[in-house]
Amino acid sequence: MSRRSSKWRAVAERAVSERTACWIDATAGLAGDMLMAALLDAGADQERVAAAVASLGLGVAVRVAPGRRGGFRCLRAQVSVPAGPPAHRHLDGVLGLVESAELDADARSYARRVFEVLAHAEGGVHGIDPTAVHFHEVGALDALADVVGCAAALDDLGLLSGHPVVTTSPLATGRGTVRAEHGRLPVPTPAVLGIAARAGLPLTEGDLEGERTTPTGAALVAALARPGAFPAMTVRGVGVGGGSRDPADRPNITRVVVGTVQETVRRPSGDVLVVEATIDDLDPQLWPSVLTAVRAAGAWDCWTSSITARHGRPGQVLTALCDEGLREAIVDTVFRHTTTVGVRWSSWQRATLPRRSVTVAIGPEGRRQHIGVKVSEVGDGSRTVKPELSDVESAARALDLPVRVVVDQLMTEFRRRGG
Repeated sequence: MSRRSSKWRAVAERAVSERTACWIDATAGLAGDMLMAALLDAGADQERVAAAVASLGLGVAVRVAPGRRGGFRCLRAQVSVPAGPPAHRHLDGVLGLVESAELDADARSYARRVFEVLAHAEGGVHGIDPTAVHFHEVGALDALADVVGCAAALDDLGLLSGHPVVTTSPLATGRGTVRAEHGRLPVPTPAVLGIAARAGLPLTEGDLEGERTTPTGAALVAALARPGAFPAMTVRGVGVGGGSRDPADRPNITRVVVGTVQETVRRPSGDVLVVEATIDDLDPQLWPSVLTAVRAAGAWDCWTSSITARHGRPGQVLTALCDEGLREAIVDTVFRHTTTVGVRWSSWQRATLPRRSVTVAIGPEGRRQHIGVKVSEVGDGSRTVKPELSDVESAARALDLPVRVVVDQLMTEFRRRGG
């Protein structure tokens, strides 16, 4: 079964009409360590988060301690890193570290999305492809710890599966300038503005001096939440994470409120925007990078379908699913990464099944491989079980077994444990 903490698993499994919910209060600012501390304060398992960060294998550790900011009690999550200058990594290198971390499937997928959002924003700032971005500050060890730690904490609280309701307040940006790798930058920084523009996040300057929302903090929210007011929910936990500074005028904190919302339907439904382009003159070798770029721009999913195009030429229809608020970003990405001269879109309705993720371990002692499995509840007592293919392939390489054998062993173990 998943390592998710028992109290949140009980809430999630008590009734399929009940969903986990969370509201993020970033009106005083947001950074990766502040969000991680708030999630831990709200009830996420500290040992699980610390183990996930340590599993990066880079000598990074998280120390959690109580603190006070502006007279209010809070939790502080302090990341310690080895001495020496941080390595400058490209997106592939950062994602490789994420793949090696001790994370369940949903947490790993979320951490990947965060870094893809960051790479897309930095690429837009510097006018280069996201895969060519040197991550500098956001790729430093403390940022890796923040993202992986937040992913583990969110998963532990049940906020990455089962269609959780996650909303965020406007993000306080602050004002003035901040020192960065490239010298003094204006606040809000270009990367924060780019992330907010593509994800449709509301920003507010207020009267706060200095940088109050970091690019990592903005990306963590962009990959998780939608703008919205406090949802009508039964509150189960409240977390307060403190930042490194302690100004006299107000508490330097990020708050999260975690609970549950009741639903009257078993199958969540709503609008989905379908964006398409027909392309018959693109080098086939470029399609993987196109799909990666479209997903990084915020698409929920994207794929290609083979067709016979004009004049009998073979071609592809590129299809992406997204929220209406991301239409402009998706369309812009399709134009920039393909040869098409036209993009179309339409609004459809969709219904989705409640879904949860579990992790199943297979293999001999000392070589155990952890594989994520998605379980969708159909509603009549039946379910659909689907292993995470990337995890299966990784396990097959580590165990020197064919993929089909790993799948057979995985499903046998899954059934043995009762799913």
